[in-house]
Amino acid sequence: MELYYNIVSPPCQSVLLVGKKLGITFDLKEVNPHLPEVREQLRKFNPQHTIPTFIEDGHVIWESYAIAIYLVEKYGNGDDALYPRGPKVRSVVNQRLFFDNGLMFKSAIEYVECILKKKLEPTEEMQQRLKKALGLLESFVKERAFVASDHLTIADICLLSSVTLLTGIKYDLAAFPGITAWVARVTGELPDYGEFHKELYEKSMEYIKTL
Repeated sequence: MELYYNIVSPPCQSVLLVGKKLGITFDLKEVNPHLPEVREQLRKFNPQHTIPTFIEDGHVIWESYAIAIYLVEKYGNGDDALYPRGPKVRSVVNQRLFFDNGLMFKSAIEYVECILKKKLEPTEEMQQRLKKALGLLESFVKERAFVASDHLTIADICLLSSVTLLTGIKYDLAAFPGITAWVARVTGELPDYGEFHKELYEKSMEYIKTL
């Protein structure tokens, strides 16, 4: 199974970490999606030419949430903990995924790109959007140990990638102690996370130098 990815991309991080949790070995294809030739290569099987793109036996999936769900459903070996089957708890996992997609990741990437790519101070509106998203996440993890249940789910892994984006620029999370404690709980359940984070940090620093 092939995974076209770049570890600097938070959506790619989510898929890589879900794969690690499930013990999956990908045939990794590290790419730079900003290069025209890479976009053309990806367009052959993904019309949106985005990463992560996953291919297994000719079956192509893109969008990190869709890939994560597929991996758990196919390779969870009957253990549905990462994506519970029960309608009520699954609805909470789904809501948290949609929250990440619609607000948490969106506000985090907007804030970070303003600083790193545009070399500007984030606007007051950007800052307030991000604080709102973080405040909601804080409320989720104060209700329970993880964002959707009393155990780790794919929603935690995906939201971790969004928060990691902020810690990479040393965003001050002092006002959100619940998030800080939650990050420690989540990373503590992910195999070889220290090694993963080291690679992420090194390649992120390399990428930032190109901006």
